[in-house]
Amino acid sequence: MRKQFAVIGMGRFGSAVAKTLSQLGFEVLAIDQDEETVQDVSAYVTHAVQADSTDEEAMRALGIRNFDVVVVAIGEDIQASILTTLILKEMGVATTIVKAVNDLHGKVLKKIGADKIVYPERDMGQRVAHHMISSNIIDYIELSADYSIVEMRASKEMLGKSLRELDVRAKYGCNVIAIKHNEQMIIPPSAEAPLKQEDILVIVGKNSSLQNFEVTFAE
Repeated sequence: MRKQFAVIGMGRFGSAVAKTLSQLGFEVLAIDQDEETVQDVSAYVTHAVQADSTDEEAMRALGIRNFDVVVVAIGEDIQASILTTLILKEMGVATTIVKAVNDLHGKVLKKIGADKIVYPERDMGQRVAHHMISSNIIDYIELSADYSIVEMRASKEMLGKSLRELDVRAKYGCNVIAIKHNEQMIIPPSAEAPLKQEDILVIVGKNSSLQNFEVTFAE
């Protein structure tokens, strides 16, 4: 059976998650306190319900514990976010993914058992900042507090040079783990093949090393 998802909180983040999951063919239950919001999202999810997620009886009535993954996407109401997460974990929900608005909020969510904590505003801010460093930066994904992955289009300085010539690991402390070329993913990449225009490098490393690499080849 395919996974079933419930998304609590239909703000911009929650509604985007619910809509994307639905488009991918999954069953999605959308929950929000606002009736008008529920009506708006009902067009693109399996079920949409008006309910108070801090009401344990209401959550039980919805059969929330039967869902494989519950996303808590409640916005600025930190108290409601924490209480909802606590109720879900006490009810035995298998996996909870919870939006945090700041580090302190995230620490509390971790302590009460949230399985995964996401920081959409912070993550998007980081991506925008990296795009501002260079137009060649396509994507930036934080793996941990210290390590990240960057997708970067080969800069003019890289063209015609091989990975061995660039010596990325020795000079910058990063590893090129893949190269995308004409929609083809090359893993592992050749150390000898010269880089071509539109080649995309997938690079992993410490954040400080990646930043140094990005600035060096910024365009």
